[in-house]
Amino acid sequence: MRIGIQTSYAGDFRQTAQEIVDLEQVGLDVAMVAEVYTFDAVSQLGYLAAVTDRVELISAILPIYSRTPALLGMTAAGLDLVSDGRFTLGLGASGPQVVEGWHGVPYDAPLARTREVVQICRSVWRRERLEHVGPKYTIPLPADQGTGLGKPLKLINTPVRERIPVMLAAIGPKNVELAAEIAEVWEPIFFHPEKAGEVWGDALAAGRAKRDPALGDLGVVAGVPVAIGEDVGHLLELVKHGVALYVGGMGAKGKNFYNDLAVRYGFAEEAATIQDLYLAGRKDEAAAAVPDELVRQTSLIGPESWVAERIAAFAEAGVTTLTAQPLDDSPAGRRASVETLARLAH
Repeated sequence: MRIGIQTSYAGDFRQTAQEIVDLEQVGLDVAMVAEVYTFDAVSQLGYLAAVTDRVELISAILPIYSRTPALLGMTAAGLDLVSDGRFTLGLGASGPQVVEGWHGVPYDAPLARTREVVQICRSVWRRERLEHVGPKYTIPLPADQGTGLGKPLKLINTPVRERIPVMLAAIGPKNVELAAEIAEVWEPIFFHPEKAGEVWGDALAAGRAKRDPALGDLGVVAGVPVAIGEDVGHLLELVKHGVALYVGGMGAKGKNFYNDLAVRYGFAEEAATIQDLYLAGRKDEAAAAVPDELVRQTSLIGPESWVAERIAAFAEAGVTTLTAQPLDDSPAGRRASVETLARLAH
């Protein structure tokens, strides 16, 4: 089991980078940088590549709609070079609120686009002349859609690796099946070890049945709120606000992937209540409606012995990397969390 951490959107990133350098010394294995509608993740990942020595760097995630497939391939090859082969390209569909509201492009066919983006990236890394004809992307652009001057090109530079690992963020059954089929790593959200098989088992099995053996075993990255100690139970309430944001506020009724996941976990009534309250602006009440069990089973909050048991449960369910979200949001608190998790996990 590897231990990772995801950088915060807030604060001076240069200070965050120095903290990751420090955490690397106490057992941190993975550093992940998110990209929503804040500063871009690529410049920050390049910065981290320059100041770290060992940690794996992951984009978590780059939306497939915000860059062309070829640019995603170029970007991954560049980050893999400056990090000496320590980069994993994390991709995801994001959601219509961000894709259409921020990037101004239609949120259409996420499954088809994801499959083609990965195919095109791998062609770029193999330095093949780029020719692709698919439902969503045709490269070079056909003459009747442009000037007619486009021609197949190949990447000028030779990448460090011909196959850079791809991580797909996915929670819907079809998306998870696709991740298990074509990606090296899968990133779910709100991972519940005891219910993961029931919720995602069929999708994972269907994807693995079509998986290229050259990809190796599917890695699984799960983010977990962390607070280790004898008197930390009250912090479950803090986590509930974040869960309520996703289950209640990320999307409209009938178009909220996280709400759907809570339903599939067996919390249909609670999920409906959370969404109704959140969309009505009653955010504190929505947080209060989040079930204790959902938070407790998807986090690492409790005495060290409990946390050790939960790490074993995550491992048993197939998780290979735990991305810590320390609830003690101070450098000392984050260091203590990572150091303890690394000791327990390794």
